[in-house]
Amino acid sequence: MFDLVDQYQRKFSYLRLSVTDRCGFKCVYCLPNGYVAPPGKEPDLSSDEIRRLVTAFATLGVSKVRLTGGEPTIRRDIVELVHLISRIPGIKKTALTTNGSRLKELARPLHQAGLTAVNVSIDSLDRKRFSEITGTDRLEAVLAGVESALSAGFETVKVNAVLLRDWNDHEVAHFIEWVRDRPISVRFIELMRTGNQGDFFNYRHLTAGKIQLELLKSGWIQNVKHTTDGPAVVYRHPQYQGTMGLIAPYSRDFCKGCNRLRVSSTGGLRLCLFGEKDESLRPYLTDDSQHDELVARIQTLVMAKPISHHLHEGNYGNTWNLAGIGG
Repeated sequence: MFDLVDQYQRKFSYLRLSVTDRCGFKCVYCLPNGYVAPPGKEPDLSSDEIRRLVTAFATLGVSKVRLTGGEPTIRRDIVELVHLISRIPGIKKTALTTNGSRLKELARPLHQAGLTAVNVSIDSLDRKRFSEITGTDRLEAVLAGVESALSAGFETVKVNAVLLRDWNDHEVAHFIEWVRDRPISVRFIELMRTGNQGDFFNYRHLTAGKIQLELLKSGWIQNVKHTTDGPAVVYRHPQYQGTMGLIAPYSRDFCKGCNRLRVSSTGGLRLCLFGEKDESLRPYLTDDSQHDELVARIQTLVMAKPISHHLHEGNYGNTWNLAGIGG
């Protein structure tokens, strides 16, 4: 087993793998008009291609895989994929990011298949506002899915909420009360600029600093951040079971501790979420005999990973929306 490092000596132990770019929600910051397949789109990776891909990354020291989308539970074989990936030697954690629409029925089968963690996107706890943001009246089903995930026994259950100015930024107190008796980590994520929502971003973007001040004034204490932690700055409170977190991609040195790589549902390696292009790994996924060649190709490509995104300059790379690569 090797360590997968780039030219800046960052070590990559975490793979975010999109298994589909399809999604049934119409979130205002991602797919406001719903999903439309890109012209000439290749089929999603097959289970055999995914097995070969993850095996190669595991050989290179990757120990955590998160399945993303689009909405990964749209795939009929999602439970089988979790079972397959979680049993690849070297993979210690298998996680899933979902809109939660099918989580009530899938939480226990996914956990039994080997899923260790689940992230659920919930941008509002108000039914009307949730519907406005997501284009679907499914809040009750999503919240039931979170409760099912808690009951199923996952190591961690997290909730992601994209911060939207004058839309959900006043709901922090509601989320805080929600985690009083629930071991859930809620993370507020700054809205990120993509190709399809420039005007929307300019109007709705809000920095996480406002939420940070609100938490500190309410007695929440920032956790010490370790080098193996993700991008969230996490806060705890002695009177609450859950935690609150902030993900601020526009903050200084956000990319310094990057430990993740992304692969699209068609096998494109994206070295940065806001990179200029994907490098296709699909030609190396046809047969098990290509393993060594695939490993070498990944190592070569990772050495070209840029030191940082260029969001501050208004450059979002080729990221038209987040559905295609899973954020």
